[in-house]
Order: sequence, then structure tokens, then C-alpha cells
Amino acid sequence: MAATVEEALAESVSERFLAEGALSVTLEDAGDQPLFEPKPGETPLWKKTRVIALFAEGVDEAGVRATLMAAFGGGISTWESATLEDRVWERAWLEHFRPMRFGRRLWVCPSGFEPPEPEAVNLCLDPGLAFGTGTHPTTALCLEWLDGQTLSGKTVLDYGCGSGILAIAALKLGANRAYGVDIDPQALTASADNARKNGVASRLRLSTPAGLPALGADLVLANILAGPLVALADQLVGQLRPGGDLVLSGLLAAQAEAVRAAYQGQIQFAAPVIREGWALLTGVKRLR
Repeated sequence: MAATVEEALAESVSERFLAEGALSVTLEDAGDQPLFEPKPGETPLWKKTRVIALFAEGVDEAGVRATLMAAFGGGISTWESATLEDRVWERAWLEHFRPMRFGRRLWVCPSGFEPPEPEAVNLCLDPGLAFGTGTHPTTALCLEWLDGQTLSGKTVLDYGCGSGILAIAALKLGANRAYGVDIDPQALTASADNARKNGVASRLRLSTPAGLPALGADLVLANILAGPLVALADQLVGQLRPGGDLVLSGLLAAQAEAVRAAYQGQIQFAAPVIREGWALLTGVKRLR
């Protein structure tokens, strides 16, 4: 079932769907309105938002609709419903997710697939609730950069770890220890699960930003957004030893110069790498 409402009603309609027994609720744009990067703490919605609720078979659709129409009346501009084919949705993701190679030796493979190159560096990772499977250009750029590095014995910080893909890839590529940081508990859970699948859990420490110790890391990775990259500049540089590598992604090509400027005097950057409108910034912390 799906109801199209004004932005102000979207959360209330979502809560009512859940109260009526919805298994999940998602929100999407109903009016072709782009949303640009929000400020920290903001969660903007579209002016016209489509609230989509998934119910188990046999639900009293007429009853649910009557309840919502009584509660929100004219606030619901359209109502739709459809019956979905029963399938294992977790595996349905994998129809569009196949083993992928990044650089020369690194592969990301979902469960159920044999690694195309068993002797390569293979990372087992399934699509999940935390972002990060390697399919997005920003993640791919980071993985390709990692593949080209000599990481043996190094300490790595993955700030905004999501699924843990970058920290785990660094460990599989030879890093001695990695730290994964995220503000989302779900991301930390996903990272821990993925680390166990890949046999590196003992070398990955996960925490919120408040739990991160001073590291002097050899490599700091942050694949987040331009705004946080600017706001966190001093913290990220502070976790990096002099001469260590900084890798920043999650930003649009048009934002690269503003992000670079936030690190001026602290990081010697290489030229940005651009793919599909997204940028990767890499640099070295100045010795003094």
C-alpha cells in the first residue's frame, strides 16, 4: 500500500502504517524533487512524499485504508495498492550484485558465488542495511586506491565505516590493525558481522566517534559527505601520523575544491580522481 502526502504528514503516516502492522515502511519522492546534501542533523523529505508500506498476505487492506483516511483525510492525495510475488527478498538483492574486481587483485564477492580468482584477495560481503557494497563510485574509487597500496603492518582508520568494507579490505590487503567508526549502531553491527565472515574480526576495533582513541594512524579513510569532511578536518588529520595517507570520498566533483581548502596547510593533496561526477581526494600529512 502507498499513500502520497505532503512532507509534514510523511512521518505521521509512516507511524500509522506501522501501528496497523506494516512489516516495513519506505519513503520516496512523489514529485521529481531533488534533495541535496543536508546539514548535519537534518533529515529533509520531499514536498510530495510517497509513503510505501509492506504488509503480510491477508491483511485487511480496506480496514487499513479506512483507518488512515479517517486520521489524515484530505492529506492523502493518492492511494495505491498491489500484491507482490512472494520471494526471498534478501536473495533478490543478489540478482543485481555479482563478484566485482577493484584494481589488480581485490575482489568483493557475495555469498553463494565462487571467487572468480581464488588466489586473489577476496572479500565476502552481501548487500545489507548499512551502506557499502562497492557498487557506488565513491566506494569503488577507495577500493581501487587501496588495491594499489602497500599496507603491510599499517594501522588504518575507516571513519564512517558503514558496512566495514574499506577497513576489511585494508586488513585483507595486509594492514595490521584497523579501526572502524560510525555514528550508526546498525553500521557497527554490520561491520562486525562482515569482519567475522572475512576472518579479520580480531584485528578490527569498532566504536562510535566518542570511543575512538588517539591513533597516529598510517592511513585515514573517510567515505562520507562533503559537509562532514569539512567539519571533521581537524579530527581526521589529528588521527593521522606525519607522512601518513589521507583518503577522502563521498563528495561530488564540484565540492572537491571546498573540501581541499578545509585541509589547507595540513595535507599535500594529489590531483582529484573523478568518476561519474564523484571525486576521490588523496594526500599526505605534512611533516610539519
